[in-house]
Amino acid sequence: MKIQPKLQLLDNPAAFYMGSGLFLIGTIFVMSSFFVLGFVGTFLGDYFGVLMEAKVLTFPFNVMENPMYWGSTLIYLGWAIMNASPTGLVLTAWVAAVYKVAILFERPFTEEVYRQKEKNMKSK
Repeated sequence: MKIQPKLQLLDNPAAFYMGSGLFLIGTIFVMSSFFVLGFVGTFLGDYFGVLMEAKVLTFPFNVMENPMYWGSTLIYLGWAIMNASPTGLVLTAWVAAVYKVAILFERPFTEEVYRQKEKNMKSK
């Protein structure tokens, strides 16, 4: 990243500190998501039938849906701003768009998985 061109507008201490703040907030969202879901919930979870007791609604999920996706996007954005990188900004926008598409497929799947789990629990 050091050899990439810099965006002069962002090549200043105020932008660096703003980027650092975004990086920190993103890290909090990602790490707290991981701690709430655990390794299995993060990496295996719904797709392999390893479900939580119920859909997680505590922090950071009570602040936003998909905090791991958006937290990592904030990390990328913060890093791009900290380095005044126009390439980093473009790549961050690309990552955000890909996450948005993934969410369009993942949300209905996750909702259906937990709907089925609740239905099965009631029928027992």
